[in-house]
Amino acid sequence: NDSVKPFTANFAAEYWDNVFTHFLNEYESGRTPNPDILCNKEIKFQVFAEYARILGANLIATGHYARLINTNGKRFLAKAIDINKDQSYFLQAVSEKQLAKVIFPLGDLTKPEVRELAKNNDLPTHSKKDSTGLCFIGKRRFKDFLESYLPARPGEIRDVDGKFLGHHSGLMFHTLGQRQGLGIGGVIGKPESPWYVVGKDLARNQLIVAQGNSHPALFCTEITLKEPHWINGEPKLPGEYKAKVRYRQPDQECELSKRDEHLRVSFEVPQRSVAPGQWACFYSEDI
Repeated sequence: NDSVKPFTANFAAEYWDNVFTHFLNEYESGRTPNPDILCNKEIKFQVFAEYARILGANLIATGHYARLINTNGKRFLAKAIDINKDQSYFLQAVSEKQLAKVIFPLGDLTKPEVRELAKNNDLPTHSKKDSTGLCFIGKRRFKDFLESYLPARPGEIRDVDGKFLGHHSGLMFHTLGQRQGLGIGGVIGKPESPWYVVGKDLARNQLIVAQGNSHPALFCTEITLKEPHWINGEPKLPGEYKAKVRYRQPDQECELSKRDEHLRVSFEVPQRSVAPGQWACFYSEDI
């Protein structure tokens, strides 16, 4: 509508304080954070939503592939119709109150349908390549990006038996399950199979590795979670649910129960490379 005045708002300061500093602190502590989840909670559905309300908006719309279902006076977050593009995982920290004045126009569409709509309406982005990775890093190498904010602390690389294998340039540059960039050559008495990160010894600043992509140290059948957030209140616990410990992971059957102040998740199928700092998202069917 040509009569509608466009507004531009810059939330860089809020992003720095509420998202980016947490991102850096987590990496400095040897964990693997997901800033996109925190950005949705703190910026898009909090700071931006409040700004829109001040401008007089009744609702905000975002391009997330997710759906909202209203049942018995409650609003539930659900997976998108296009399961290949579903982004409900990134919205798991948003509250029911925040979702009350939100619409997701893409939730009932597939990505090809969205591109076709964009093309029919002469939008130049209809053929734009899908974006991936963290928006604030751009085309820089992740290692170069982190080094510009955090001091690197080189240390030793050791295998699960404690044998010294080499040096790493900083624990923050590695995550569980990582294969590339370890710089471990041929080791006397060991087979030629590749090495993988299986742990971090923060006290000794050591990177722990093991050989083979099916090494037992890469897998776990149970994880412990802290600071649970329930969009619609705590579900029945203990209970059988489905979980994702990373974006685009197929649903994993699990039992969810309480353990003191934390949650315990027991998986039917061992999970590979679950890293401290990650978010686990739970589903009952599509909710």
